[in-house]
Amino acid sequence: MTYIIRSGFAGGIAGCVAKTSVAPLDRVRILFQTSNPQFTKYTKSWVGFAQALRDIYGRDGMKGIFRGHSATLLKIYPYAAINFVAHEQYRALIICSKSQETWIRRFSAGASAGVTSVFLLYPLDIIRVRLAFETKSRTSSLVEICRRIYHEQLLSNSAPVVSGSTSGVIKDVALAATPRTGVINFYRGFSMTILGMVPYAGMSFMTHDVVGDLLRQPSVQKYTILAQPANAPSDKPAPLRAWAELTSGGVSGAVSQTVSYPLEVIRRRMQVGGAVGDGHRLGIGETAGVIFKERGISGFFVGLYIGYVKVVPMVAISFYTYERMKSFLGI
Repeated sequence: MTYIIRSGFAGGIAGCVAKTSVAPLDRVRILFQTSNPQFTKYTKSWVGFAQALRDIYGRDGMKGIFRGHSATLLKIYPYAAINFVAHEQYRALIICSKSQETWIRRFSAGASAGVTSVFLLYPLDIIRVRLAFETKSRTSSLVEICRRIYHEQLLSNSAPVVSGSTSGVIKDVALAATPRTGVINFYRGFSMTILGMVPYAGMSFMTHDVVGDLLRQPSVQKYTILAQPANAPSDKPAPLRAWAELTSGGVSGAVSQTVSYPLEVIRRRMQVGGAVGDGHRLGIGETAGVIFKERGISGFFVGLYIGYVKVVPMVAISFYTYERMKSFLGI
């Protein structure tokens, strides 16, 4: 139990430090991914990110750049804590010995940890995206956003129906039997999130472990590893130097971001479904179809370069902080 508490504390600190460092990038990326009407024009050039950031700052100041970050901090500490702790537990369960450290087992441990943390904390992600999506002169508070999401009535069909007709009666009955408001609204896009989290978390942890192994090879270890701390567990590999640990995390972030990004774009569009359009609830296939119709294949990778700028240092800092906190805490 002490190990779990210490590991969770280390993971939470790592998540907060990493996420705060890239908060402005996250705000712009969400606006790009969700095709916010005021920022679509910036997605067509490489300098669009800087222009969008300048636009936000000119309109709302520093507060606008960090909009939605309060919800991020509410989420990221428990998310990172659960994610790292769950990974340690799944890893111990799936990989019982050194000989069993195959790539598929490493991937499975990481994917299982990611799914566990997302399942428990998904509503906070919805709130964060909706806060970041707003660009009006008067923005909503955290409580207002939660109330609005809860009471949103998403229609199952956007086509108008003549009042009093047979089809209108059938639709009224169908809508009465379908959950239209409530807690279910905080899980909009959840299925897409799970689909995206499996490759993202799986590739993230697996790549970090594989690159870490390569950097600990006898031929390079005199340049890459530090002396083992006196209080370190006997079965723990030697810690990497700062540059090596950051490199391992950075490569991990780049690989996982590339593999999972199209699924993330679909998820973001589903999450803002109640804030744009006519309220029609779009499924995964419909959302993907809308994105493809708008911009083709490139629509699934809009803002990816921001993703690299954001995720690579964020994951690098996250793994580095986590590993250093583990050494400090003797776990």
